[in-house]
Amino acid sequence: MLKAFLAFFMAFASTAMAQDGTIYPLEAPAEPNAILLGTGGVENQPAPETWFRQWGDPMARNISTATLTPFLPEPGKANGAAVIVAPGGGFSWLSMGNEGWEVAEALAAQGIAAFVLKYRLNPTPESLEDFSAWMNRPRTPAPAPSSEGSGSNTTPAPPQRDLSNQLADAEAAYAMIVNRAEEWGVDTDRIGMIGFSAGAGLTMHSTLHSKTMKLAFIGPIYGGMGPVEVPKNAPPMFNVIATDDFLFRGQFGIIDSWYKAGIPVEFHLYQNGGHGFGLGNPNRTSNRWFEAFIHWLDVNKFMVAK
Repeated sequence: MLKAFLAFFMAFASTAMAQDGTIYPLEAPAEPNAILLGTGGVENQPAPETWFRQWGDPMARNISTATLTPFLPEPGKANGAAVIVAPGGGFSWLSMGNEGWEVAEALAAQGIAAFVLKYRLNPTPESLEDFSAWMNRPRTPAPAPSSEGSGSNTTPAPPQRDLSNQLADAEAAYAMIVNRAEEWGVDTDRIGMIGFSAGAGLTMHSTLHSKTMKLAFIGPIYGGMGPVEVPKNAPPMFNVIATDDFLFRGQFGIIDSWYKAGIPVEFHLYQNGGHGFGLGNPNRTSNRWFEAFIHWLDVNKFMVAK
């Protein structure tokens, strides 16, 4: 059912109307395999969960109930590795197709059990018209990195968001995978997490602050690049961003932090790709990142039982 579901949305993506940046209403999908995580709701959230599509991709907003959707490999192909997939959207919406289901399908095709985390979000305007206006509001550009030094530690860190809801959702997802590991064919020593944009931020936040998750590896994809305090037990990191991504701005802080902590890190800085490219967009050098990620998992023996 999920494969047919994805094919349906990919067909939408091929239409000319869906390829511009206009926000279109979208009926909420059934999500038959989504599992409730039971982590509670969102305070001061009067609006129901609603969906829209932009750039041909299905997106959800005003999410108050977190779920986890498994994408399991075909029988006989599973290698025991598992990945929690966290879509992005500025913690105000989730790019469920481009940065969720499509990525999970690609992972499952490689024998990896993938789990799309639909985590709780900050409230946005209830009507689509008001939401579109809010999305298109003028924004103050982020300050440019200082010209002094290497640029790895010279940009002030942005104010810390309250990600307690999102962290609780990620922890519940991890716990569910551990508890159902035998059923899903998962090796609990090889559970990783990748995220895109805000999902990369949640992946990093989980790595830095969770007391219950023991991630084997992480993959922040086009996330923030500022320096962090690296825990002693931090997992190996695979990091991807493009030079024309507004989040890059010549920073290498997170890479420098991991390197100085002595934790394995692989970093791919692509010439182009912009932001939000998911598995890839036409004629961009960043389109090969997923193959590099699978190769990295393979070389580091995350694809086989230890």
